[in-house]
Amino acid sequence: MTQLITTELVELDQNLGNAPESVIRHLAGKVAAAGRATEVEGLFADAFAREQKTATGIPGGIAIPHCRSAAVTEPTLAMARLNPKVDFGAKDGPADLIFFIAAPDGADQEHLKLLSKLARSLIKKDFTAALRNATSQQEIVDLVDGALADKPAAQAAAAPVGAATAGAAAAGAGAAGAAAAGSTATGAASPAAASGPKRLVAVTACPTGIAHTYMAADSLVAAAQEAGVDLQVETQGSSGAKPLDPAVIAAADAVIFAVDVDVRGKERFAGKPVINAPVKRGIDEPAKMVQEALAAATDPHARRVPHFGAEEQAERAEAEKGEHIGQKLKRALLTGVSYMIPFVAGGGLLIALGFLLGGYDITDVADTVVLENSFGNLPEGGLAAYLGAVFFKIGALSMGFLVPALAGYIAYAIADRPGIAPGFVAGAVAGFMGAGFLGGIVGGLLAGYIAHLIGTWQVARWLRGLMPVVIIPLLASIVASGLMFLVLGGPIAGLTTALNGWLSGMTGASAVVLGIILGLMMCFDLGGPVNKVAYAFAVAGLSAGSADNQAPWQIMATVMAAGMVPPLAMALATVLDKKLFSLAERENGKAAWLLGASFISEGAIPFAAADPLRVIPASMLGGALTGALTMAFNVTSQAPHGGIFVFFAIGNVLMFVVSIIAGAIVSALAVIALKRWAAPKSTATVETVPATV
Repeated sequence: MTQLITTELVELDQNLGNAPESVIRHLAGKVAAAGRATEVEGLFADAFAREQKTATGIPGGIAIPHCRSAAVTEPTLAMARLNPKVDFGAKDGPADLIFFIAAPDGADQEHLKLLSKLARSLIKKDFTAALRNATSQQEIVDLVDGALADKPAAQAAAAPVGAATAGAAAAGAGAAGAAAAGSTATGAASPAAASGPKRLVAVTACPTGIAHTYMAADSLVAAAQEAGVDLQVETQGSSGAKPLDPAVIAAADAVIFAVDVDVRGKERFAGKPVINAPVKRGIDEPAKMVQEALAAATDPHARRVPHFGAEEQAERAEAEKGEHIGQKLKRALLTGVSYMIPFVAGGGLLIALGFLLGGYDITDVADTVVLENSFGNLPEGGLAAYLGAVFFKIGALSMGFLVPALAGYIAYAIADRPGIAPGFVAGAVAGFMGAGFLGGIVGGLLAGYIAHLIGTWQVARWLRGLMPVVIIPLLASIVASGLMFLVLGGPIAGLTTALNGWLSGMTGASAVVLGIILGLMMCFDLGGPVNKVAYAFAVAGLSAGSADNQAPWQIMATVMAAGMVPPLAMALATVLDKKLFSLAERENGKAAWLLGASFISEGAIPFAAADPLRVIPASMLGGALTGALTMAFNVTSQAPHGGIFVFFAIGNVLMFVVSIIAGAIVSALAVIALKRWAAPKSTATVETVPATV
C-alpha cells in the first residue's frame, strides 16, 4: 500500500499566512508537487468548499481540513506545524497542528480506514504532544506511521461500530477490551450515573465521512465512559458502516445524532428521545451531549425521533415554527425549482441537439420517425435526422416533467414525502389545462398544505401506517387536483396565455426593458430566491419556443447571459487591480472564470459575502447591460444551462459573447471604482504565502 505521508509532505514551524484558505492552498500545492494530485486549483477548491461547510478546527489546537477530489491520484496526508497559529474555527482558539487529508473520489476502503484512524489518533494528548515536540520531518512521518500501525487500535476500528471504537482511541487498552465486548467499561460508576439510564446509542456522520465522523464517535464514547454510561455508536462514514444491532437500539434510553447529513435508516430509532446537533459539536462538547441525552431519556416532553406519518409532520411543524409565511413560501419554491432544474437542463440540451441534427422541422415529424424508423430503416435525411428525432423526443418527454416536478417538490418541501404524489398529480393537471408554470406553483402549494393538514389528524394507531402511503396521497390528490380542475385551472391558464402572448409580442424598446429587468433579477442575489424566480420563469417557457415564436428562447438567452456576468466580472476585477482583493478573493477569482463561463452565478458569492454593498450593485449594473444587449440583438438559447459550453444551442452566439463581455467589463470597473472611492481602504495587510509549486 502506498505510504500516506512522506517527508516532502511535512512543513515544520512555518508561517503559511493568517487564514485557513492560505494554509489549505499551500498544503494542496505540496500534494500536487509530490505528484499525488493533478492540479493545485481543483484540490484547493474542493478542500476549501468543504471547509466553508463546516470549520475543521477541533479542541487542542488541531485542524483537519479534508476532502475527496477528482484531482487527487492517491490518498495523501500533508502536515504543517504552524507558527503563528491560524484560526480554523475551534472554540478553544487557533490551531498549530494541521493535517490535510486528500482522498481520491474512488479511494479504496483500506486507505479510508487508515485516514479515519489518523483522525481518531489526533484526540490522544500523548500523540499530539509528540507531534509538537518533533524536531524533523522524518520524526513526524514515523509518528504518523506508528499511529496508523497501532494494532489494538486498528482492531477496534474494524470492530462493530459502537462503543468499542472510541474506547480504544480515548481510554486505553482496558477500556478498549470492554468496549469490544459491546459496551464501555463502566468501572466504578458515579452516583449520578447509577441513578439514571445507562444505555445510549449514537450516529455520527459528516459530508466527507473521513475525519469528523470518527472523531465525534470517539469523543462521545470517551465522554460516556467517564459518566459511567454505555454508549454505542454507528459511524456512517466513508470507510464503511455497520448498522447497530436492532436489540441495542431497542434497549437504548436515548439517541444522539451528531450529523451534518441525513441519518441513513433513521426510522430504526423511531420513538427514542433524541439530541440532534452538528457533527462538530460531538467533538467539541461530547460530555454536554451525553448529559443532554441522559436528561432527555427521563423527560416525557423531550423531542423524539419521529415515526413516519403524522408524527413526522408534527416534528417538521415544530422545527419550522419560527418561520413566518414568507420564509416558508420561499423555502418551498426554492425546493421545487432546485428539483425541477435537472429535468429542464437535460431535456433542454437534448431538444437543442435535436434541432442541431434534425433542423427546426423535427418538431413536426419526431413522433413518426422514432416510432416507424430505426438504424436499419433510416428516414429521409439519414442518420442525422433519425438521431435528431430521438434526441428531440427524449428531451421533450423530459421537459414534460417540468411542471409536475416543480409542483411535486414544492409539496414535498411543505409536507415531506406524503406530499410528493399529490403535488405531481396537481402539477400534471396544471400542465393538462395549460396553466403552465404558474399553475404548477399554485398546485404544488395547494397539494403541500392540504397534505400537511391531513398529516396532523389524530388517528387510531392501527391507521397510522396507512396515512403516509394511502390516506394522505389519496385525499390530498382529490382535493388539490379537484380545485385545479373545478376552480383555479381555467383562470390561471388564461393568465398564462395572456402573459405568454404579451411576452411574445415584445419587440424593440419593450423587449430591451424586459432584458434589463431580467438582468437585474439574475444579479440581485446570485442564486438566491430572486435569481431563481427569473431563471424558473425562463425555463418554464422554453418548451413553447419555436422558429415562429422565439421570444421564450430570447428570454432564456437573456437570463443565462446575465447570470454569467457576476462571477466573470469578479474574476476580471481581481486581475485588473489585485491590491483591492484579499488572497482568498484572488484565489476565488481564478475559479470564477470557469464558474462564470458555465453559468454558475454562485461563483460570485464569496465576493458578495465579503462586500455586498459594492459587489451586488456593480453586478446588477453589468447584468442589466447584458440583458438589454441580448434582447436588442435577438440572441436566443434553446438550452437552459451550460453557459458558453452550449454554444451550439445559441442563436447569434457572437452577440451573446459580446453582451457578456460588455456586462462583465462594466461590472468589474464598477466594483473597482466602488472599492477605491466609495469607502476608505482597509488597512489590513495580506501575508505572502510561500510558493509551493
